[in-house]
Amino acid sequence: MAVNVYVNLEVVDPSLDAEDLQGATRNLLKQVRAVDGVESADLIAVTDVPEGAMALGGFVVGLLTAEVSAANLQKLGGFLKDRIVGKTLKMSVEAYGKKIAIEGSSQVEFEYALQKANEQIAQWASESQSGN
Repeated sequence: MAVNVYVNLEVVDPSLDAEDLQGATRNLLKQVRAVDGVESADLIAVTDVPEGAMALGGFVVGLLTAEVSAANLQKLGGFLKDRIVGKTLKMSVEAYGKKIAIEGSSQVEFEYALQKANEQIAQWASESQSGN
């Protein structure tokens, strides 16, 4: 059974003001939509603002969401890893009704965190199949 993973991405770049950060997020969104295996991606509307977040133009600044098959999460992660130079990328991943948060401020950190997230999803899949 193919399972979709829901991913929230937060771009953190203290050198950018809110407007420039939102522009960078919109640019990233266009690129994420083009990644093979991404079924949907969008900015997060103000109605869904997480506590402590800022909004601009009806959307949460620096945040976007994507839906991708579990099998293609690694492709999305590889794409993102190549784009985090000089930035911190925070990602929460939800699958099988459970959530894990990862963060990376370098390619090596993000790759390691993504590997751990994939391992966790595999464990959740195993638990789901065994009925735990």
